[in-house]
Amino acid sequence: MQEVEKVLGHEEVIRHLQNAVEKEQVSHSYIFAGEKGSGKKLLAKLFAMTLQCEEHKKEPCMHCSSCRKAMSRNHPDIIYVEHVKPTSIGIEEIREQLVSDVEIKPYTGPYKIYIVDEAEKMTIQAQNALLKTIEEPPAYAVILLLANNNTGLLPTITSRCVTLNFKPVRDEVIRKYLMEELHVPDYQADVSVAFAQGNVGKAKQIATAEDFTEMMDAAFRILRRGSDMEVYEMVDALKNLSEQKHTIYEYLDLFLVWFRDVLLFKATKEMDSLVFKDEYNFIKERADKSSYEGLETIIKAIETAKARLQANVNFDLTMELLFLTIREN
Repeated sequence: MQEVEKVLGHEEVIRHLQNAVEKEQVSHSYIFAGEKGSGKKLLAKLFAMTLQCEEHKKEPCMHCSSCRKAMSRNHPDIIYVEHVKPTSIGIEEIREQLVSDVEIKPYTGPYKIYIVDEAEKMTIQAQNALLKTIEEPPAYAVILLLANNNTGLLPTITSRCVTLNFKPVRDEVIRKYLMEELHVPDYQADVSVAFAQGNVGKAKQIATAEDFTEMMDAAFRILRRGSDMEVYEMVDALKNLSEQKHTIYEYLDLFLVWFRDVLLFKATKEMDSLVFKDEYNFIKERADKSSYEGLETIIKAIETAKARLQANVNFDLTMELLFLTIREN
């Protein structure tokens, strides 16, 4: 089986890249835009391998010397730009690893390819330093900016790059992959698919988590006991959970799926379409208590809380506002 066929979804992106290779119209700079876990890194690696492959086809052959080096990340002309600070990529890192380095011709391959993961973390200065290279690149340079959220990139950068958007992968494709390739039981696959919202990485992570059931139970305890707990107790409980193992975003995504179930049950009164069928009694009880508008307000509030945390707004404040909304509605 070809490596590219193992990529779930993203047919449009793959088609675009393969056409560019076949017609020899590879752009000097690309933005791969899509959330974490959507498959950007895997496709960037495969695209880089294809460009350097000694067989010069539209997919990497996987057995030539160039492909073997690339697979073990030892290819001298495929450079992964590293950064020390987890929250930012600085001007020195971009200058040293990319801007200065790109002046040196490729060692072995026809191209010199730079992969910048989490490119939205580049500081303004780093982006400005990169701009000149993007405007006047050497003929052999290809720069791949992988962005979880490309609103962090300057318009001067985005306007000079080809942007490829990684859209959510269809639920049935992910479900089939989880059950057939990873042998995940159907209930767990259903929950993982609903939780992942089209993100393969996220679905895989949650489906294969050893403490999958524990994580769900912990999240549900907070939701079930919401009316008996003080807001600060709920915030503390969630803080403790997200400090132990899973990220806060995973718990918020579980909340989201749970409240979507409540809304769905309120509208249909049917149990079959629920993701969390085991939670039937609690979901029914919540559906009786809340109005349609109230549930929609809660779902919006969970989305807002995720966005605020990504923008580094204070954790306690964000969670307090969320739990107040859950209590009030």
